[in-house]
Amino acid sequence: MPTKEQGQEQAELGNQARTQRRSVIVGQVLQALGRPATLHRVEVRHLWDDHYRANVYVGANAVSTRVAHSYFVMADEAGNIIASVPDITRKY
Repeated sequence: MPTKEQGQEQAELGNQARTQRRSVIVGQVLQALGRPATLHRVEVRHLWDDHYRANVYVGANAVSTRVAHSYFVMADEAGNIIASVPDITRKY
């Protein structure tokens, strides 16, 4: 039976893997889309299994941000985007 410490270590490794996967998805979204001049942030939310929602926020400051682009993406274990709806096309 795993000890409490082993369980915590496994949970930390899982969190690190999810964080790394999200970072890879963010990078791929920006690579495909281009970098908006007023980029505020790219938020990637895990929905289920290998499905994610990626929202690209733009705005001069935190008060004026808005979602400029939103994608429903499927990614593999490494975070490589397999498919997106709509397709991510270069805009910037």
